[in-house]
Amino acid sequence: MSASVPIVRTVADLRAQVGAWHGAGLTVGLIPTMGALHAGHLSLVAAALARYDRAVATLFVNPKQFNDPADYAKYPRTEESDAAKLASADAHLLYCPYPEEMYPEGYATNVSVSGVSAGLCGGARPGHFDGVATVCSKLFLQSGADGAFFGEKDYQQLKVVQRFVADLNIPIEIHPCATVRDADGLALSSRNQHLSAGQRAIAPAMHRAMTAAASAIGGGQDRALALEAAKSAILAAGFDRIDYLEARREADLSPDFASGETARIFAAAFLGDTRLIDNIPIG
Repeated sequence: MSASVPIVRTVADLRAQVGAWHGAGLTVGLIPTMGALHAGHLSLVAAALARYDRAVATLFVNPKQFNDPADYAKYPRTEESDAAKLASADAHLLYCPYPEEMYPEGYATNVSVSGVSAGLCGGARPGHFDGVATVCSKLFLQSGADGAFFGEKDYQQLKVVQRFVADLNIPIEIHPCATVRDADGLALSSRNQHLSAGQRAIAPAMHRAMTAAASAIGGGQDRALALEAAKSAILAAGFDRIDYLEARREADLSPDFASGETARIFAAAFLGDTRLIDNIPIG
């Protein structure tokens, strides 16, 4: 266990360290985060360490992926505790860039991905995935890492990242990692800390309803009927409103797919002001 994790805040310092590792013949895995780390993030560190010689986490609350300024303002900033968690997970470096390091005065470039960004969270949060694609492309190019690790809880984000990496020929391998859940099925998320005790008790109902719908559709039940039943169950459990609950093809997130094609159910719903998302395979 490391006593502490070194922190760098500039592109020059990040490249110097990664360059030294590459010069020594070592490989580097990257774990992009916005902080408020939990066991899901630390599982990505473990996955990186299993595949690469060095694990570099990044912590940057990216203003470009928030379409609501209030949401950006209240997003938890917990750098000190995050660094301690990364040290306990044996990460080798933490990159915490200054805002002006990422978006200096005069910054005018945006990365936009069509297709897989349409609908779901892309429809509910205009501009969100442009922000994700822009900051991730910068992190990949700034670090020169060999691979990057993303949790499947943010599945649409994963597909956006895979798309722009392929389209822009960025030399990095993207590694999807399974969603980490609490014992009651709730997907781990930095936003879960905003839930009251009562809301936290309600929250697993979304996953239960999605699981029932996925099983029903996989068993041949009409897709629309299964999804409507899931929506009713989520609202009956105490969720305030549903942003979306849809079935989509895994490969390209198209809502149009044939029975038997690999697909997932995607959901986003609110408990009070807290928006929870999840997805699970159908079958």
